[in-house]
Amino acid sequence: MAKDLVLKKLTKKFEKITAVRDMSLDVKEGEFVCFLGPSGCGKTTTLRMIAGFETPTSGTIYYDGEIINDIIPQKRNFGIVFQSYALFPHMTVQENVGFGLQMRKVPKQQIQKRVDELLSLVGLRDQKHKYPPELSGGQQQRVALVRSLATYPQILLLDEPLSALDAKIRVNLRAEIKKVQVELGITMIYVTHDQEEALSISDRVIVMNRGFIEQVDRPIKIYKNPGTKFVADFVGTSNFFEGVLQKNILTDRETNLQFVLYKGSKDSSGISGGKIVASIRPEKIILYGGRESEPPPKEKRNLKDGTIEVVTFLGVIVRLLVIMEKKRIIVDITESDFEQHMLRMGDRIQLYFPPEDFLVFPAGKE
Repeated sequence: MAKDLVLKKLTKKFEKITAVRDMSLDVKEGEFVCFLGPSGCGKTTTLRMIAGFETPTSGTIYYDGEIINDIIPQKRNFGIVFQSYALFPHMTVQENVGFGLQMRKVPKQQIQKRVDELLSLVGLRDQKHKYPPELSGGQQQRVALVRSLATYPQILLLDEPLSALDAKIRVNLRAEIKKVQVELGITMIYVTHDQEEALSISDRVIVMNRGFIEQVDRPIKIYKNPGTKFVADFVGTSNFFEGVLQKNILTDRETNLQFVLYKGSKDSSGISGGKIVASIRPEKIILYGGRESEPPPKEKRNLKDGTIEVVTFLGVIVRLLVIMEKKRIIVDITESDFEQHMLRMGDRIQLYFPPEDFLVFPAGKE
């Protein structure tokens, strides 16, 4: 029988503040899930309740079919990795990693074997005789990671473990964490406010906002099919148009610009005639004109004029901030397209908004 973690109607209140509201979630054994959301959304509080550091105000936590609400953290056998490394500076790397096993009176030979296995897994076996101050930040966090794994925890909880590291180190280390999770087959629950981090390493993403779960899904679904306006805005970048949708034609309230939305757009047919918010990703907007034998747009009403206000080089992608009827639109194009068109700030351009690439949400709801 799989050892799943189940949260049932979990709520946590701190005096007048409700940090987590009526949360229900199933985490399968061997799954890697990420809690993603802005500061104060309840993700760390949820992790602390799972770890046993906070007691739920109401609701139930099950692990392997048993209620664990009142079980102290030491008895849950869940490992935890924090943002701070919390390594003992007077102990060597191997002593830090083996400390938990030593406290459990495990024979020295078994401790050494386990320490060597784990340090080899993260490429630090040749550093085992060094002390934490002699290591880089990334190396120290890898030591903290394998130290938490040394005692064979059933679940590993990670609370923004990479947020204090440089960007390039974070990218490399999150790949290490994913590799370790796959090789060991351990359940991991990871808290982060970094959307790129969550999308790149998790099997499922739990997007939280104001103590609620907004959406739970695979990373690609979270990005391509956000369930709410909040998710569309928080995960990735989106352009929003708010107005009235009538017969699949949206009139933007701010600019009076009109766009055709195909029925393939999320829920557009069901909301027709009402106030809606439509979003479109920057990479879905097409820079039009300047190509030989370019086909005419499917919907001419979705071809709009604009002026480039800002150009931001992001490597293979160039981000344009375009003014369109006093509204700022973000457009992402390839570096080669940017060079081909020889674009500069102040240039007038045409943008095409594919009608099938809009997502539609009810107005007034996040």
